Amino acid sequence: MTGSIENTPKGDIDFDKQSFLINIIRDLSGNLQDLIGLEEASGMISIVGATIGKDLNDRYRALYDTDQMTVEQVCHALVDLKQKIDGGFKVTEVTQDAIVLENTACPFGKAVVGRKSMCMMTSNVFGKITAENLGYARVELKETIAEGDKGCRVVIQLNPLASVEDVNGREYFREDD
Repeated sequence: MTGSIENTPKGDIDFDKQSFLINIIRDLSGNLQDLIGLEEASGMISIVGATIGKDLNDRYRALYDTDQMTVEQVCHALVDLKQKIDGGFKVTEVTQDAIVLENTACPFGKAVVGRKSMCMMTSNVFGKITAENLGYARVELKETIAEGDKGCRVVIQLNPLASVEDVNGREYFREDD
C-alpha cells in the first residue's frame, strides 16, 4: 500500500494506557475466576497484592524515615496510596482495635463489577502494610463495589481473636526478618 490512507475514521475511540491496563487486569481476573473459581483466583491476585504491599510499605517507611510506622502513619499511607491511583478511600474510624475505611471510587472503575477477586489487591496491600507495622491485621471487606455496593467498607482489625471460628476476613502477620 502506498500513498495516503483514504478511509480515515470520523473520530477516536476512548482508549488509553490506563484503560488498557485496567482491561488486562479485569480480563485476567475474570478468566481466572471462570477457570479456577473465585477462591483460587483471589489467591492468585493475593500473591501480587502482597508483593505490591511490601514494596509500598518500604516506600512509606522511607518517607517517614522509620522502621515501623505508627497507626496514624499507616492510616495516612493507606489513604494516600489509594488516592494516588484514583481511589476514594478515607478513614472513618480509628480505635485501638480497628481501622475503618470507606471508599466511594474504585481505582478500577466499572471494570471491577463482578470481579470480586480484584478486591484482593486492596485486602493484601492494606493487610501487608498494617501487619508489618502494627504486628497484625485482619482485613474484612464488608461492602465492595465489585459486589454491586455503592461503595466499599473495609474494616482492619488490629488484634487477633481468641477463636479461629470467629475470624472473618483475611489475616496478615508481621514477617520475621
